[in-house]
Amino acid sequence: MTEFSIRSYTPRDAPWVLAAHARHYGEVDGFDDSFGVLVNTILRDFDAGHDPQRERGWIAVDDAGAPVACMFCVALNADTAKLRMFLVTEAARGRGLGFRLLQTCMGFARAQGYKGMALWTHESHVAACALYRRNGWQLVQSRPVRSFGQELIEQEWQIRF
Repeated sequence: MTEFSIRSYTPRDAPWVLAAHARHYGEVDGFDDSFGVLVNTILRDFDAGHDPQRERGWIAVDDAGAPVACMFCVALNADTAKLRMFLVTEAARGRGLGFRLLQTCMGFARAQGYKGMALWTHESHVAACALYRRNGWQLVQSRPVRSFGQELIEQEWQIRF
């Protein structure tokens, strides 16, 4: 069975993060190219100016070193971190990797003194939403939107430490 390890993100990972997001969300959710533009902007901003003491990204790799998942923690404000760009590829799902990444990210946020976290997602991401709920996150807002060429239910979740 494949073993996964989690390491810190580096800018060399940006092409994989962008391609994996664009491919997955294009194929599974039918998102248009505007989603890739958003992911690219987030990555560029992170690479250009994140605070490494308070913000971090992680890449999960398989035993051959190939990336299979990612997650980022960035500052929303002085007290709240924001979870961003959470993706576990189809090949790596169902083996607890999403839970491990979420625990890594939340542990980092706590250790850096954040008092809570927030995230933005869509209702259609059922497995991720279930993972958030099981780990103490609460859905605080839900609204219909048209984003990335699709009619979606946008959600905001948060957790307080």
